[in-house]
Amino acid sequence: MQAPPDRILLSRTDSIGDVMLTLPMAGLIKQRFPGTRVIFLGRNYTAPVLHLCRHVDEVVTLDDLHNSGEAGAVQVLRAARADAVVHVFPQREVARWCRSARIPLRIGTSHRIWHWTTCNVRVPFSRRRSELHEAQLNIKLLAPFGITDIPDLPALAALTGLRAPEPDAELRRVLDPTKRKVLLHPLSKGSAVEWGLDHFAELMRALDPARYQVIITGTVHEADRYRKELPWNLPHVWDAGGRLSLDRLVALIGASDALVAASTGPLHIAAALGRRAIGLYATDRPLHPGRWGPIGADAHALVADGAHAGPLAQVRAIPVERVVSLLDAMP
Repeated sequence: MQAPPDRILLSRTDSIGDVMLTLPMAGLIKQRFPGTRVIFLGRNYTAPVLHLCRHVDEVVTLDDLHNSGEAGAVQVLRAARADAVVHVFPQREVARWCRSARIPLRIGTSHRIWHWTTCNVRVPFSRRRSELHEAQLNIKLLAPFGITDIPDLPALAALTGLRAPEPDAELRRVLDPTKRKVLLHPLSKGSAVEWGLDHFAELMRALDPARYQVIITGTVHEADRYRKELPWNLPHVWDAGGRLSLDRLVALIGASDALVAASTGPLHIAAALGRRAIGLYATDRPLHPGRWGPIGADAHALVADGAHAGPLAQVRAIPVERVVSLLDAMP
């Protein structure tokens, strides 16, 4: 393209973790084209993270477009005045709306049939067969803007642009400034292979109450499940399950020292904020950390030693002692 666009719409309407690995894309656009405004099409539940990213200038949500109806969605996208849209997460109806809104440059992967009628630029690459990380694969869609080099993961991590809000009064009352604050996010709503509540219970018992404050996080429904199995008689444990909005969760992560989880949104948030992010991963493709690992200056993706049959066995074979060692090694 001859000149950088004035306004680029990035469409990624799936989960928090996927959105987190797309934010470096917005940062790279700002780095290469400082005058370009980035509009992000996400979901209502991911919008708080988008508003905390310094590289995102405007947020549009798929939920609002749905509520507007077909004609209303097209009108909202037309009013955004985007010069280009990048369909990072392919979605048929969004691609159709963007075509009807007459966004001049419509970029998508060539591997979606509907992009052949809705996109006028189709980038040929396969996520399934690639050795690149998800954050790097996203950058391939910027090739029509002349961005053809793929930054390494440390460079992309530096472009995430997420900032944590200050903890509110309630969080400040709970957090113990004399101890290392470790967040445990034991469940994943089925989006990742889980370590198991028995492992998290063992980890809770293994962390010295004199040194650590342990905070358990999760949604209301996740808390209903884990409360039946985790040890709540420990003096250094606080249950935050179901009590935090997403922006308050980001504030809590920013005020903590470490987070332990499977491949979930909170893990990627912790990595982006420079906290010790300890992820628990299978080794099978495409679940392995080479594709979905957290990116950040203090991010760690653990996998089990030896061969284990299937992703669940692989994750469950990661010993609690390895997590404790990483936590004890924090400066």
